Amino acid sequence: MNSNAPNVQQAVVITAAGGPEVLRLVSDYPIPSPGPDEVLIQVQAAGVNRHDCNQRRRGPAPDHSDVPGLEVAGRVIQCGANADSGLLDRTVMALTDGGGYGQYVAAHAGLTFECPSGLDLASAASLPEALFTIWLNFFDVMQLRAGERVLIHGGASGVGTIAIQLLRALGHEVLVTAGSEAKRNAALRLGAQAAFDYNDDRLAEQVRSFAGKEGVQAILDMSGGAHLAQDIDILAPDGRISFLSPEGAAMPPLPIRSLMKKRIKLSGAMLRAYPLARKIGIAETLRTHALPLLAQHVKPLIDSAFPLARADKAHARMESNKHIGKIVLVVGDE
Repeated sequence: MNSNAPNVQQAVVITAAGGPEVLRLVSDYPIPSPGPDEVLIQVQAAGVNRHDCNQRRRGPAPDHSDVPGLEVAGRVIQCGANADSGLLDRTVMALTDGGGYGQYVAAHAGLTFECPSGLDLASAASLPEALFTIWLNFFDVMQLRAGERVLIHGGASGVGTIAIQLLRALGHEVLVTAGSEAKRNAALRLGAQAAFDYNDDRLAEQVRSFAGKEGVQAILDMSGGAHLAQDIDILAPDGRISFLSPEGAAMPPLPIRSLMKKRIKLSGAMLRAYPLARKIGIAETLRTHALPLLAQHVKPLIDSAFPLARADKAHARMESNKHIGKIVLVVGDE
């Protein structure tokens, strides 16, 4: 930034542990200085994620910014000494380590991508966290192989709606669960081959009937293990489960015999805590295998958009569990 540029910004901060009402828009939050490997982005839109709500409920923490937000889209206005100077003035989307609910945020250059042609900035801001989460869980953790069938609990969520499209484009058959007919229909329109009610006591039977003897090889569980017994019944031998969120987890007793008989692997990973070098590795893989699919084969389904000052309403919308697709904050004019 030049010498006449502001050094403070509007940003939404977590003032205490609690509900959406603890989010407050302030006008004097410091604008970060990008580190040697970072770029400074003037934010136009920011994605809202379940992690943001979880962080807000826990309250301010010394190891994280008190400004939530893990994904943004906007214009690069400054590059650190080691960052690619070719990003300057480019319109980008980026995965951040917090700070996205503001007018400016610093992001590692290796986790920054030029915005895909054909997507508006709200859509672009909806992609980074989902793309990294999908690749981390399905390909790094569960080592998904060509032709394997997957099941996604929460297929109408932000991550779920993008995962359906990306995995289908990569050649995988995708089954999902969702809690309402509207959500199941939305997942089917996006390309899911089948959608089931996760509240149905016959869930495992219904999935097995659809999947046949090949079964399901990989399950992404956003429910904190709520369907574990059914999942193990659904999985084919050597199947894998990756847990996306520990929030609200009430894990039932593990059916050890069934796990051993089928050689089931239970795992999971937290994207924010993932080592930076491995995130950069995922970013490089996404550049090759996912980014060429964006806009044409993978396009975010936007549930709703809120101005930055109504971040509390965006969180309330997410926690209502009524949304289908991504929720975004509009920070500036496109």
